[in-house]
Amino acid sequence: MYRGAAWTVGAVLGAVLLALVFTLGYVTNDDGGGSTQPNVQIDTGSGDGSVDFSTLEEIVDILQREYFGRDTLDEALLYEAAIQGMMDSLADTGTFYIDPTSFELSLGPSGSFEGIGATVNQQENEIVIVNPFEGSPAEAAGLVTGDIILAVDGESIAGWPLDRAVLRVRGEKGSEVLLTIRHVDGEVEDYSIVRDEIRVHSVSTSPPGGVLRDTDGDEATDMAYVRILQFTELTPNEVEEAVSQAVTDGKQGLVVDLRGNPGGLFNQTLDTADIFLDEGIMLIELSDNDEETVYRARPGGVGTDIPIVILVDRFSASGSEVLAAALKDNGRATIMGETSFGKGTVNRSRELEAGGAIFVTIRHWLTPNGVQIDGVGIRPDVEISPSPFEPLYDALADTQIYAAIDHLRGLGATTEPAPSSVAP
Repeated sequence: MYRGAAWTVGAVLGAVLLALVFTLGYVTNDDGGGSTQPNVQIDTGSGDGSVDFSTLEEIVDILQREYFGRDTLDEALLYEAAIQGMMDSLADTGTFYIDPTSFELSLGPSGSFEGIGATVNQQENEIVIVNPFEGSPAEAAGLVTGDIILAVDGESIAGWPLDRAVLRVRGEKGSEVLLTIRHVDGEVEDYSIVRDEIRVHSVSTSPPGGVLRDTDGDEATDMAYVRILQFTELTPNEVEEAVSQAVTDGKQGLVVDLRGNPGGLFNQTLDTADIFLDEGIMLIELSDNDEETVYRARPGGVGTDIPIVILVDRFSASGSEVLAAALKDNGRATIMGETSFGKGTVNRSRELEAGGAIFVTIRHWLTPNGVQIDGVGIRPDVEISPSPFEPLYDALADTQIYAAIDHLRGLGATTEPAPSSVAP
């Protein structure tokens, strides 16, 4: 499989948890020239006003000499606030500053981090638990999908951006964090959780409940199931192994479950898409002067013929949206579930000399059909929402998986690819 690690695809879900880089869109730490690109075919198309920043130093000096509460002033906090003010003035959530301490806690491409072990999303200005990882401190404490984080160590996080909340919850192994949680039924509880090292699984072939079943409750032995939790260094190899086994076993269809997938590494996302494509555009990047960079699939792949249904939900973001759009727009998959999150920016990370980093939106990415999904999401071909009376992804009543199996068993009526699935 192709290997590369120059760029990352983020997640608006962040991963409390997972990693700083997983809270963004695509992220690259290259300098704009000579960077390592994913191993795919690429086509490349084609105020004088100044500000005296010494004013900031002058303001700090006045505050330190004359402010009534000058004894309580923290120069480092003033410095951080000035930087944050610059970031807040930009109408772009993908461009922001990370202080040195927080940046040191960010996750690399290995798929491990220190925290409580859960993915989160921001919905209506609240931080929602999407999925506690199996065996994690979050799961052991009793946190469940749908829980809302109201406060961290007694401090309200109402209105906080997702990345700030993620970094506030994460921390060193062995340290303790107090979370105030509101459950779906409205009950509010405090949870004291000891952080640990979390090793994140990338791919699973075990469906909810452990066995893939159809609507009648019978085991669907003619179908295969692959869930991609996020895209790490090992994801392409893990997916290729699972798909190769499904083909060898003579499976008649494949359910690719991207529900709750926050994204991950850029190269590995495209390498995963390439497993299912023999040709075609996988992704288009658009610069601010409308120059396009086109990423194309390479011939071959173990999964180029098996019928596919991709499951997405409102928590599927960034890399999972790239994979869904790549397969959908190339006529290789039907998308089912809910409209995805909608994260379509390309960001570059810049480490700063004094520590920390700034993440800057430098481009947008488009679907193979040339559609921008940022803030819009990808609309499924077949919209299926979990019943409000059932827990999300109920192992015994997963209506979305039932529908996927029914669809795969009914394929054959047409060979024409469906139109782009991007929401209007």
